Amino acid sequence: MDAKIEQAIRNKFLEGMSHAACTVNIVTTDGEVGRAGVTVSAMASVSADSDWPTLLVCVHHLSPAAAKIVENGVLCVNVLRDDQSYISDTFAGRFRDEVSDKFECTEWVNMPSGAPRIADPLVAFDCRLISSEKVGTHYIFLCEVRDLHIARSGSPLIYANRAYGASTRIDGARSLAAARMNAGAKLSVGCFHTFGPFIMPRLIEKMEGIGIRLIEGDQRRLSESLRAGESEIALLYDMDLDDDLVKIPVDELHPYVLLPDGHRLAAQSEIEPTELAEEPMVLLDAPPSADYFAGIMRAAGVNPLIAHRSASFEMVRGMVGHGLGYALLVTKPASDMTYDGLKLVVRPLVGQNAPSSIVIAHRRQETLSAPARRFIECCREVFMKKAPVA
Repeated sequence: MDAKIEQAIRNKFLEGMSHAACTVNIVTTDGEVGRAGVTVSAMASVSADSDWPTLLVCVHHLSPAAAKIVENGVLCVNVLRDDQSYISDTFAGRFRDEVSDKFECTEWVNMPSGAPRIADPLVAFDCRLISSEKVGTHYIFLCEVRDLHIARSGSPLIYANRAYGASTRIDGARSLAAARMNAGAKLSVGCFHTFGPFIMPRLIEKMEGIGIRLIEGDQRRLSESLRAGESEIALLYDMDLDDDLVKIPVDELHPYVLLPDGHRLAAQSEIEPTELAEEPMVLLDAPPSADYFAGIMRAAGVNPLIAHRSASFEMVRGMVGHGLGYALLVTKPASDMTYDGLKLVVRPLVGQNAPSSIVIAHRRQETLSAPARRFIECCREVFMKKAPVA
C-alpha cells in the first residue's frame, strides 16, 4: 500500500476511534517479577459461557506492565468510577515528575490472584492470563475471570473525544416522540448550569400548562443532550457549537470582576486586567467558562495566577468572599452575599472583552414541537425585559 494512503487511513482510524466511548481501566499485576500497572481503554468482554468468563485487554508493548503481566500470568482490571480520573492520569504517566510510585495515588487490596485491586473501584475483574499475542504496537491479552469485586453504586469514568466524561441515562427517541404526541406534551429543555437558576424558573412559570423536563450541565453535556435527542431545545453559550445546531441569539453577557469586600481594588469604579496580574484567581472551571475567562486575561497580556478552581458558581463566589482570590464572571446574582453571609463587590472589567452570547439551540433538521416554539417566544419576552443574568 502507498505510504501516504496508509498514513491517511491511520489518521482517520485514530480520529474515528476517538469518538468511540470506552471505560477507563487500570490494569495491574503482581507476582514473581514484581508489581506494575497501566491505564487502558481497550478492554472488552469475550464470553460469559466459557469454562470461566473471559475478557480481553490491550496493553502497549512499551509499557513495563506488559512484560510483567506475561511473566506473572495474572492481572486485575479495575474499572474506574467517574470521580477517579486522577488515578487514570497517574497511571498514564501524567504526573511522573511528581509521583515516584504510581501506586501511592490510592489505597489497594490484593485479589486472590495476588494482583492489586483499587480499594473502591466501580468493578474489578481478577484474571488469569490464558494467552497473549502482539499485534502492531499492542499485546492482546485473553484472560479468565476468576473473581470479581462490584461496587454497590457509582458510574463509570468514560473516555471519548479525547476527554473524560461520565455516563448519563437518556430517554430513547421513541419515548421522546411519544411524549410529544401526548395531549399533555412535555418539553425537554437543556440549560447551562451557571445562569440556569436566574432564568429557568421564570421561563417555567411562563410555560404554564406544559411540563418541563430540565436538563442541566456544561456546554459539552448540553450539546450532547441535543444531538442524542435527550433535549429538544437548550439555552447555552454560543461557543464551540457545530453547524448541525441552529442557534437563536437571545442575550449577551459582559465579564466583570468579583472581589471580596475590603479588597484593595474594591474602591475603584472599574478594573484593568493588568491590575489583576499579581492577584490570585479563582477560576470557574466549567467548559467553556474556564477557557473564556483565562483567555480574557491572556488577551490583555496577563498570565492569570490561578490559585483555585471549581465547577460550582457558588463555590467560586464563596472562595472569593473568603479572600482566596478574585474571579471573572458574567452572571450576576441579585444578592451581593455568599452562602455563608460574606459581602462581595462587583466591578466592571475594562477592555475590549468579547461578550458571552447566550443562544437557544436545537437540531438543524428537526421540526420543533409547539411547546418548543412557545419556549422560544417566552425566552424572547423574558430576555427583552433584561432578566438579571448580566
